[in-house]
Amino acid sequence: MFTQVRAAARALPRCILGALLVSIMAPIAVAQTPDTGTAPAINEPRLAAAIKAADFAGTLLIARGDRILLERAYGMAEPGGTAPHRLGRIWRWASVTKQVTATIAMQEVAAGRLDLDQPIARYLPRSRAPHADTLTSRMLMQHVSGLRHADDFAPQDNDGWAYFYRAPLGSPETGVIWCEGPTGKPDKVPPADFRYGDCDFIMMGAVLEAITGKTYAALVEERIAKPLGLRTVGLFPEAPSPISRSAIKGFDGGKPESRAFHLANFGPAGALYGTTHDLLAFDRALMSGKLLPPAQRAEMWTGQPRYGYAALGQWSYDVALSGCEGAGVHLVERRGHIGGVSLRNIIIPELDMVVIMTWNRGNAEEAFGEVWQQAGLTHDVLAAALCKSL
Repeated sequence: MFTQVRAAARALPRCILGALLVSIMAPIAVAQTPDTGTAPAINEPRLAAAIKAADFAGTLLIARGDRILLERAYGMAEPGGTAPHRLGRIWRWASVTKQVTATIAMQEVAAGRLDLDQPIARYLPRSRAPHADTLTSRMLMQHVSGLRHADDFAPQDNDGWAYFYRAPLGSPETGVIWCEGPTGKPDKVPPADFRYGDCDFIMMGAVLEAITGKTYAALVEERIAKPLGLRTVGLFPEAPSPISRSAIKGFDGGKPESRAFHLANFGPAGALYGTTHDLLAFDRALMSGKLLPPAQRAEMWTGQPRYGYAALGQWSYDVALSGCEGAGVHLVERRGHIGGVSLRNIIIPELDMVVIMTWNRGNAEEAFGEVWQQAGLTHDVLAAALCKSL
């Protein structure tokens, strides 16, 4: 399987492609809560070298089972600033929201109310989406819907943001109404070619709202936050609130990120926020079966090689780690990136482990790199954390 991953490298989507960024600036570790039990030791020299090489500015959490093996904050909250990053802060989850949306969808599958292979017109009879009579929820969550993309149509502002992300929420220029519009390209009957986009999960959110009769925000609260006791999880509102204002801000090129976009416009595709501890609790609930029965979780976590190992709302693939004596590991990976904030949420089911990394610099996507290329911060952190367990 490991050779298949390498052979499929060119097929992987842009959202999981990157290159290793090397820097000589050393980070500052400001907090640590190490595990004191019998869990495998983390290769601290290798981890420290990886952090230093990437000039990492953010947080790292490594857990096994319900134990946090390592939790640290690195670097400064602002480029050139004096206030260090701290643990326990609110981070935008960005496209990790898609993983949550997929989980709620699979709950509906488990309950018999959603058939992934039925046309969405069954649930949205008035939908204007192209091919609503053949487009399915599975196609939406695997990004082969053929729906339109904001960057293809809407005019860009000076910061490069399409109007879809800047328009007033609820207007025809954003959300479901816009996503249901014509693609403007040669019409393709879904499943179309793989193309990652937010409209897929904005439409998936609409399907869930139609089935349940509840808003997406209510579903997150009732299905995820409340049963798991997550106190910080919510959706970015259209008007700033105290908690949304407290979320970590991004920086790009040493300057504050653009203020042109509205996080609320990402909806079921990217509008969630919360702490890394609450994200860990979500991961653990997935792994333990608290959120989904094993059959639906396995279906959600089945990566498709023809789509670059995309599963439903996440990626799922086998990979070899450099320095682990040829051993391989299976990863369930979900990435988030909006503006100057990036996040990696990685579940390692066979080892009962989770690795979560957050970063608020515009170069984060390149520096995180690609695990399957055995390069970049994500790979090096995983190797430092997992090699002695494999």
